[in-house]
Amino acid sequence: MTDTPSYGFDTLQIHAGSRPDPATGARQTPIYQTTAYVFRDADHAAALFNLQEVGYIYSRLTNPTVSALQERMATLEGGAGAVCCSSGHGAQIMALFPLMGPGKNVVSSTRLYGGTVTQFSQTIKRFGWSAKFVDTDDLDAVKAAIDDDTRALFCESIANPGGYITDLEAMAKIADDAGIPLIVDNTSATPFLCRPIEHGATLVVHSMTKFLTGNGTVTGGAIVDSGTFDWSASGKFPSLSEPEPAYHGLKFHETFGPLAFTFHGIAVGLRDLGMTLNPQAAHYTMLGIETLSLRMEKHVANAEKIAQWLEGHDAVEKVTYAGLKSSPYYDRVAKVCPKGAGSLFTVTLKGGYESCVKFVDALNLFSHVANLGDTRSLVIHSASTTHRQLTPEQQKAAGAEPNVVRLSIGIEDADDLIADLDQALKASA
Repeated sequence: MTDTPSYGFDTLQIHAGSRPDPATGARQTPIYQTTAYVFRDADHAAALFNLQEVGYIYSRLTNPTVSALQERMATLEGGAGAVCCSSGHGAQIMALFPLMGPGKNVVSSTRLYGGTVTQFSQTIKRFGWSAKFVDTDDLDAVKAAIDDDTRALFCESIANPGGYITDLEAMAKIADDAGIPLIVDNTSATPFLCRPIEHGATLVVHSMTKFLTGNGTVTGGAIVDSGTFDWSASGKFPSLSEPEPAYHGLKFHETFGPLAFTFHGIAVGLRDLGMTLNPQAAHYTMLGIETLSLRMEKHVANAEKIAQWLEGHDAVEKVTYAGLKSSPYYDRVAKVCPKGAGSLFTVTLKGGYESCVKFVDALNLFSHVANLGDTRSLVIHSASTTHRQLTPEQQKAAGAEPNVVRLSIGIEDADDLIADLDQALKASA
């Protein structure tokens, strides 16, 4: 259904990638729980391995259930293709893999999920890659950080944990002027609230574990390719523009055009990195996506009501929700996320760290977990958990200081959630 743009989002989230099973007529996409697939004959097998024919070889690479999810993700984001993998962290490495090389760097926002900051500042060093962290509100600093070895610009559409909104069009212009792709993590927004490709992004990554699945049951990641970037223009991306030895000199961009990145992600990325999404997780994620718009509308409505209530509470020093008129990011919401500012934000308590600990422990409806985007409302003290490995300076830049808690507002009754927050704030005083 990628060639039917006239359908609305609510229709596409149910039907894109999903067709009656040709063998049985099953209406829901089956879980193809198989490792391998029988070839028609020797020539068919050779054509598949040479990338001369599209089909199924081995489920580390391709699987019909996962393929259906990939088509749905590409359709909802408005991309040319998608690659699904085992987690959001896996998706980030998979996105960088064809672009980077020893000595190359990625320029990244300081406002990121703590695990991403650690992955970029520590783990990717083992590949010989590096990251430069900048405040993406300072566009001059972003431009200054890009050098001849920069291979990508990375940010989140709605930043975790503070819910800050990134000026994606400004970031895309900087990336275009530098001849590098803009990679946007759209986990907190989902394609219902924001479609980064429409704002100029080259690649969109997701932790499908969060709002897309929506019920905290499985992990998964996705990379959606816009199909618009010219990988051969500069010579900076030889994995996509130059002959690939493992495929007898095939040039991915020359051969596959707009689908070059997608084919490389499957034929090289999944083949060699092995960050495979299992078919059962793909099935659960597709089920979750079927109700994405309904859930996101409720998430946003609850978040707006609760953030306004919290802002007026005597125990609260600050609420970072971009949907509040007091937020410096309020004007960006209509431009970047016209359907709402999401349901993720932080609350700064006047009582400091000790009050945060008492507040978290006193909550009943809010679950204290290291996750977000569940139907259930969630809470965590980022500085001591998800952002614990960061320096105090990095925590401050990310909006995860010790006197801050992160809330992920679920789809329960908003008044019940407010009552729970109220009693916990009283207990924290």
